Amino acid sequence: MDHPGADGAQRIGPYALLGRQSTVGGGEVFAARTDEGLLVTVTVVRPELATVPGFRDRLRAAVEAARSLSGAFLLPVVDADVDAPVPWLATAFAAGLPLRQVVDRHGPLSEPALRMLADGLGRALAALHAAGTVHGEVSPDSVLLTMDGPRISALGIVGATRSPATSPTDDVFGLGETVLFAVSGGESDTDALPVSLREVIDGCLYPEPPDRPTAEQLVDYLRRQNLPPLQGSWLPPAVSADLASATAALGSVSAGGGGRGPFPAPPVSAAGSGMSRRKLITALAGGAAVLGGAAAALAFSGDSSPTPEGRAGGPGSTTRPASPSGGRPTPSSSVSPSSTDGPEPIVLAGPDASKAWSGAGKHAPTCLEASDKVVMVVTDTATSFLDAATGKSVFPKMNTSNDYGTSMDKYPTAYADGVFYLLCDTPSRMGLLAAFDAASGKAKWATRMAEVDPGGDTRTGVYLSHYVAAAGNTVYVCGTLLQTSKPYSAKSPTTGYIRAFDAATGKGLWRVKGTDINNVLVPPTGSHLLAASAVPGQPGRVQMIDAGRKGARGWKASVPDGGYYFNPGWPLTCYAAGLFLFAGGKGDTLFAVDAATGTQKWHQLFESNSGDQVKIGTPFAALDGTTVFVPVGADLVALAAADGTPRWVARLDGANDTGGSNYFNASSRISGKSAQCSADTVFATDTAKTLWAIDAATGRARWRYSDPGQPDVGFRWTVGGDRAFVASHLTLTAIAAHGR
Repeated sequence: MDHPGADGAQRIGPYALLGRQSTVGGGEVFAARTDEGLLVTVTVVRPELATVPGFRDRLRAAVEAARSLSGAFLLPVVDADVDAPVPWLATAFAAGLPLRQVVDRHGPLSEPALRMLADGLGRALAALHAAGTVHGEVSPDSVLLTMDGPRISALGIVGATRSPATSPTDDVFGLGETVLFAVSGGESDTDALPVSLREVIDGCLYPEPPDRPTAEQLVDYLRRQNLPPLQGSWLPPAVSADLASATAALGSVSAGGGGRGPFPAPPVSAAGSGMSRRKLITALAGGAAVLGGAAAALAFSGDSSPTPEGRAGGPGSTTRPASPSGGRPTPSSSVSPSSTDGPEPIVLAGPDASKAWSGAGKHAPTCLEASDKVVMVVTDTATSFLDAATGKSVFPKMNTSNDYGTSMDKYPTAYADGVFYLLCDTPSRMGLLAAFDAASGKAKWATRMAEVDPGGDTRTGVYLSHYVAAAGNTVYVCGTLLQTSKPYSAKSPTTGYIRAFDAATGKGLWRVKGTDINNVLVPPTGSHLLAASAVPGQPGRVQMIDAGRKGARGWKASVPDGGYYFNPGWPLTCYAAGLFLFAGGKGDTLFAVDAATGTQKWHQLFESNSGDQVKIGTPFAALDGTTVFVPVGADLVALAAADGTPRWVARLDGANDTGGSNYFNASSRISGKSAQCSADTVFATDTAKTLWAIDAATGRARWRYSDPGQPDVGFRWTVGGDRAFVASHLTLTAIAAHGR
């Protein structure tokens, strides 16, 4: 799909598209964010619809009518551009899951939940119909389930623009089909409906439109049944847990609302300079930033000098690192814009990978972890261990499972020093942290983690585990504490936590929590952790957590625009050779500070010569710590960890699967392990759903492996020894780092 602003950042209008949520009749639905961190939901109209005569006029009228609509279960229209090459509209964001996804994953809804669904949709449609509008796209894909009930947008593109127009009775039919899907999973048997809903939902599905009830009549019918009010959550615990996790992941951004006025104007992409790509790169010793409009040359400007105070911040200090605004510092040793001896970018091109082995199982892997000898494969039913060289089973299966696996903010597996760690459930116990011996596959220990905040007799919060990490003799579980004692607000700071366990026994050692912990970087060695956090509308912060002092806070530093980077979940920071690295300035500067003291060692500014905004992605390091890799749109830049000197720039070419420019998934800053390293190879995924193996010394591609079946946020994969392992549906494939 080609849409306005389809580039490395996947922008449309003033919004950066974060990820596809669903496909509805009128187009594709994306979670999106303004440059100020406001979340909205953007629907990009199907290109073929935009060419239909009269479509834009009908959509314009529908948008104007929808702007004035509001209701408890309606998501209001806050922005739109009907005259764009491909039209789009934005609605207020709600933290929820599509009904189809919930039913596919957890099965049919209970009777109380079905009644809430029917009543909420009925009330939403009644408000639309009373205003003289229709929706026209009521379906399991367009309905969101949130903590507070179902939600649907105030405008369905197809229904609002169809000629002749869709009728309110069509909306009612869609409501009936949606409720029936929620109880039957797609079967057309109304006998599956509970008695309290069977008559009215059956009526919604009458073949003759005049025989169907109105939305207002449906709501009145349910009210007159006078059944006992619902107690507690309206959704099953498993669904509530999914929703709680999605809600907690919003901690550092605000939900969008209101009209177009509050939103900043879209960034203006500078026109091309007329210079050839070769001349741009030679002059600027950089790569192409595709986070704006056209490709833009990058300039590096490094500075190895410390701050005047000699550190990024001291204990209790919020002193920010030098040049935090992203302005160019006066370099003491740098690659200047006029330099011609910088690294010439290498356009990635390589042969298709040859598989070392490939095998299929009965259940799709939800997450993977590997050593150089064994692959741990976790599904929603069991955990298996395979020989990394052959793919054959080496140990008996364990009855531990993880239903949800790896996602944009979760990574439930880790490996260190001959032990696999897994956040998992068993048939009889939930919420376990388990350790497995990689040499025998036997469980070393399993610790039941507390689900509630132990702050007294009153249940005040629920621990949501995002990821596990191991270093030395300690295993860490990091995540979010969802406060159940007060209402959720997207403007409230997120409370994160760190829990430390003895790696030998699983015994709990210490825990810390606070709004200053959104995500945590656990280095492979040492006792210093790095926590990052942000409060909506305020600068972010990075701070050292001293594991040797049971989680005591150490130095801290302020980071402008921190909310754009430091979302709850997977760490967006990096460790290399005793240094913590993180993005600062306007998101265009990489700072390297001493892990123990916060003293700044160097920083590297990434600039665009064309005026486009540069936002670096999540940095990651080579296993030996000598090199740091920084994704910037379509470029992957290798820097010397000691001083930030650029070593090479590898560039993607071509388009992604939606028609925009291809870029590295690690540039998006919203996924987990989008790039990993072996001893001498960098593995990185891109938005064209390709896994690249890149020589860490030269930046040249060894091979490429394409898999169109992978999810939009990136591959389900891992690296162990000198092999990469990729899960695709039921199939697991191994590829040697140097293999063809």
